[in-house]
Amino acid sequence: MKIGNWIEIDRLDELSRQDTPMHRLDARSKTLATIAFIVIVMSFPRHEISALMPFLIYPFALISIGRIPFGFIFRKILVAAPFAVVIGIFNPFFDRQPALFAGSFAISGGWLSFFSIMIRFGLTVSAALALAACTGMYGLCGGLERLGLPRIFAAQLLFLYRYLFVIADEGSRMMRSLELRSAGLSSLGFRVYGPLVGHLFLRSLARSERIYQAMVARGFSTGEIKIMRETGFCLKDWAFLTCWTAFFIVARIWNLADYVGKLFTG
Repeated sequence: MKIGNWIEIDRLDELSRQDTPMHRLDARSKTLATIAFIVIVMSFPRHEISALMPFLIYPFALISIGRIPFGFIFRKILVAAPFAVVIGIFNPFFDRQPALFAGSFAISGGWLSFFSIMIRFGLTVSAALALAACTGMYGLCGGLERLGLPRIFAAQLLFLYRYLFVIADEGSRMMRSLELRSAGLSSLGFRVYGPLVGHLFLRSLARSERIYQAMVARGFSTGEIKIMRETGFCLKDWAFLTCWTAFFIVARIWNLADYVGKLFTG
């Protein structure tokens, strides 16, 4: 399997070229709304679970209106999920004090905090991925620059993303060459991967130099990010940002899931 196909780093570019109401919004409004979403989600107490449920609406709206495949977002979440599991898996061992009772069954505070970490991880990662898929890295970095991020940092963020393609492409070529010149990767020992990493670095460095020279030949000199589809901050962008931010604040102050549950159960 090719490295690029496994990571699917080019899939975001394909999705960002769609023409949907979510794609037509200004990058600044989506970025500010997503930052507010992440900050408010992470501000909840460590044992909170039910109050986080209404926040599922935001990433679901981005994914649905932006026509982003749910499977793509889910696969990316699964790739990063082990990091969140490592962070919270020890909580049940250190916090064994019962915090919730379901009949005669007691749930400790450690398990509640673990589930809360996983829910927050899923919410924030899905929102960030949906933002990138609905905006594209060029539009996202351009929006950050217009929000006041120094141009050098915006350019570095864009290059960091773009050169993942370079490394993935060079890695795919090297692995394919290695398979063709050997009896199979399983027959090789681990000692062969050390030199491979070194050669991958050198080849990526040489190719990145060629890419930079091509960029300079095409007018890149000041680090300015050129966006093909410029958008202005108009009424729909203000409405998007204001409505979603107001919803986040209301959901943070009041437990909407609890209110809805009491409304249906009396």
